[in-house]
Parts: sequence; structure tokens; C-alpha cells
Amino acid sequence: MKIIENRKKFFLLSLVIILIGFGAMAVNAKAGRGALNWDVEFTGGTSMEIDMGEAYEMEELTETIKEVTGQSAPQIQQVMGTNAVEIKLQHIDGSVRLELMNQIWEKHPSAELKEANDISGTVSREMQQSAIRATVIAGIVMLLYISLRFKDVRAGGSAIIALLHDVLVVLASYALFRIPVNHTFIAVLLTILGYSINSTIVIFDRVRENKEYYTAAETAQKIDKSISQTMNRSINTSLTTLFTVGAIYVLGVPSIKEFALPMMVGIIAGAYSSICISSSIWYVLMPKEEKGME
Repeated sequence: MKIIENRKKFFLLSLVIILIGFGAMAVNAKAGRGALNWDVEFTGGTSMEIDMGEAYEMEELTETIKEVTGQSAPQIQQVMGTNAVEIKLQHIDGSVRLELMNQIWEKHPSAELKEANDISGTVSREMQQSAIRATVIAGIVMLLYISLRFKDVRAGGSAIIALLHDVLVVLASYALFRIPVNHTFIAVLLTILGYSINSTIVIFDRVRENKEYYTAAETAQKIDKSISQTMNRSINTSLTTLFTVGAIYVLGVPSIKEFALPMMVGIIAGAYSSICISSSIWYVLMPKEEKGME
């Protein structure tokens, strides 16, 4: 398998996918929907929990909320095993809340407002900062660990660039599918980072083990052989995880699907970057003498 020889094709494919994601963000922003579908946990807003007291139609409730609040994309989630529903909206004042409840009481007299909270912009900014801080810290620790383990900062740098690739592909999925960006976004990113780096380290380890069997002029062949030797493991691990997350997506409630869909994208992107991107970047970063080139 000639990964190194075809590295430019893999780089181009990744670039196209990432640019499509940025294009979707630009289109959404221009249309006034926001580059990403930010949840109120990140933008600030109003969260309400209502016990409907009886069975209800989700579509009817959604239309009522849209009509009263004037918001086109309220986030509504049924609480599993109950008749309760959680509603997240851009900020609404007390009078709008009361009007909304009056409309609901007309159709569901036994409905009860269990909880209503305003999520401040300060809290939202703290969540954003925490997400960025967690990602940066994870990246730095991984860079240091890989650089020390393989005694080559270029190995660490190539692994981090591959992880950045995974993050950007996952972001593209959030933009294209308008997945709400909430607390699960942080969990998805950190999970994908850990999952992807594991496959990358396995390949890098095999490259190191094969070093004694190849000359400097055969560096590309050495990397290709190492990838071939570990590919079955990487693909099988990714597929088994993908099947599990896929089942969760098919059978899960909306909040679980918001986690499962970008996870599936991240698993595929992570497997692809480990096999096709990380080692290719490492090869590109190597000085010519290490590749047997004058």
C-alpha cells in the first residue's frame, strides 16, 4: 500500500472536506443562522422543564413554542420515560414565559412548569473557555508524550496536526448537519482526540520497530509497510466502535443522537488520519538526510 507516494491526494481530500465545512459555516452565517448551531449553554438563553401531565404531540408543542417566542429553532427534548420535556431557547423574559405556559395550559391543563433558568452569557463564556483550555492542554500533553516516546518532536508535531485535522472534520459535520453545539461537543472532541491518537501511536511504534530493517533511502517503504502491518487492527477497532455508536444513534433519543452523529464522523476521520495523514506528515517533516535524499 503506497500511502506515502499518494500523500498529496490524501492531503487534498482532507483539505476539500475541511473547506466544505468552512463553506457551510459561511453560508449559515450569511443566512443569519449562525456559523454553528450554538446551544444556549454556549450563547446564553433560557432553559425550561415542563411536565405535560399527559401524552402530547411533539410537533404541536414545537409549533406552539415557535409561535409564542418567534424563534425558528427551539431545542426540545423529551425526558425519557416521562411526559416531561426540556426546552432550550434564546433568552425570553417573564411575560413571554407566561404566555407560552398559557398556550400550553389551553391544550394541556395538567401541565406544570417544573423549572425555568436563565443561562447567563458569563457562564456561557466560561464554558467556551473551558472547552478551549481542555483541548489545548490535551494537545500539549500529547505533543510532549509522543515527542519524548519517539525522541522526535516531528513525530509529536505530525500527530498533533493529524488531531487538528480530526477536529476540523468534526466541526465540518457540526456545520453541515446543524448539530447543536453544547456540552456534548466538548466530550466528542476529547473522546475523538484520545481515540485517534491511540491508532497513530500504534503505527508510529511499528515504524520504530521496523527501523532496523530499512535504510534511510527506504523510509517511505518502511512507513508504508508499518501502516500495512497495523491496518487490520486500526480498521477493525474503528469498525467495532462505529457499529456500537451507530446503534446508539439509530436507537437513541435526540440528545444521544447529538453525541453519536459527530462521534461517528470523528471515528471515521480519526481512522483515516491515523492511516493516511499522520505518518505522511511525519515523512514530510523529516529532513532530507533521514529520507536518504541529497
